[in-house]
Amino acid sequence: MIIAARFNGPPGSGNGGYSAGLFAGGGAHEVTLRMPPPLDTPLTRADGRIQTPDGAVVAELSPAGPITVSVPPIGYPDAQEAAAGYSGFAEHPFPTCYVCGPDRQDGLRVFPGQLGDGTTAAPWTVPDDVCPPVVWAALDCPGGWSVIQSGRPYVLGRIAARVTRVPTPGERCVVRGALAGSEGRKALVHTTLYGEDGDEAARARATWIAIAR
Repeated sequence: MIIAARFNGPPGSGNGGYSAGLFAGGGAHEVTLRMPPPLDTPLTRADGRIQTPDGAVVAELSPAGPITVSVPPIGYPDAQEAAAGYSGFAEHPFPTCYVCGPDRQDGLRVFPGQLGDGTTAAPWTVPDDVCPPVVWAALDCPGGWSVIQSGRPYVLGRIAARVTRVPTPGERCVVRGALAGSEGRKALVHTTLYGEDGDEAARARATWIAIAR
């Protein structure tokens, strides 16, 4: 498998959600990233590990178990209003991120703004090339932006997702994120994707790790 360069998160490495979705291969896995996923590099899956050609461990897979939390839905207009206040427009640690980077016209353009209760919401128009890894990507950043603060960037460390259905191209969805708790450099977050009909399409739980700027 190869993470194409366009699916980057931080410069030079794969978006965590997209990479994890690719590594999971449609299975019910929890994916722990052990290093920044390399771009345009052949990767292999064996014995629950994703490895580079020289044997470096990129990620480890384990059974996901049940994902019990969903972030409550809101309407599409409310998500649009929240996105207008997306703090990443003013300050973004990785502005070319495939998912939430404001500098990426060819990305998913998921801009999760915070609501009054601290949860996040973003509208998402589903692209033509949607697939399970793209859904994992859309579930990624809205959780991170429930904890990211000015001057303290975070990156994805671990994620498990349950995709009930892959939305159709052009569908207007809403992605919700919420912080469940934090300790030290780690933050546990939840995200939920709702389809245009208001029904849940996917959910995820993830651990984000604070890094030095």
